Amino acid sequence: MDTEAQHVERDRSSEPLEITSEGEEGRSRSSLLSRGIDAVAAWLPGGRITLSLLLCMAFLLAVSVFVMQPFQIPSGSMETTLRVGDRVLVNKLAYRFGAEPERGDVVVFDGSGYFGDADYIKRVVGVGGDHVVCCDSKGRIEVNGQSVDERSLLHAHDAASEVRFDIEVPEGTLFLLGDHRSDSRDSRDYLGAPGGGFVPVGHVIGKAEWIAWPTGHWHSLSREDVYARVSAHGGAHG
Repeated sequence: MDTEAQHVERDRSSEPLEITSEGEEGRSRSSLLSRGIDAVAAWLPGGRITLSLLLCMAFLLAVSVFVMQPFQIPSGSMETTLRVGDRVLVNKLAYRFGAEPERGDVVVFDGSGYFGDADYIKRVVGVGGDHVVCCDSKGRIEVNGQSVDERSLLHAHDAASEVRFDIEVPEGTLFLLGDHRSDSRDSRDYLGAPGGGFVPVGHVIGKAEWIAWPTGHWHSLSREDVYARVSAHGGAHG
């Protein structure tokens, strides 16, 4: 019994030596890393300052490519929500982990083969399985039998749509409209074209979440609750 107790005490007494060894290895690795950075910086004009700038640029590029990308608004098709020249930040991960665009989301998408060979920004009005109709007796769009009051979104004096339609949104696609309905080329313009104006969810680049510029117009683009009353697709048709 005494021998076992003494053996445990000897094991415990060795722990500080192990910690010291790890500390020395850590310092050695840190020293090697520092020498490596110095060696790279020595090849660059400006040394460490230039290297720091290059690393910052690489970080920002990685964020832009994989996480959050800025887009500039080129037209008035989303006024007054988005104005010409506004710069929006688009979350490219919003729909990458099982989530999908919802009605009311403002999304940026690749229109190739459906709208045109460019990136577009529109609002999601219908998702796969939805029955979307224009218009009810009060001139409002109906989704799955529910009238949607879009007056807080639409450009002043715009109707919900001058184009009449009654469509079913195919699964895996979106029906997209601009907020400035009288000045927007959107899903309505391609109803008779191949693809029917429906954009595959896979063409969505990301969700527009913030207006970053100009600073006086800075705010979040949260999902509008005007679509909250709309039942899930498969509900009663109006």
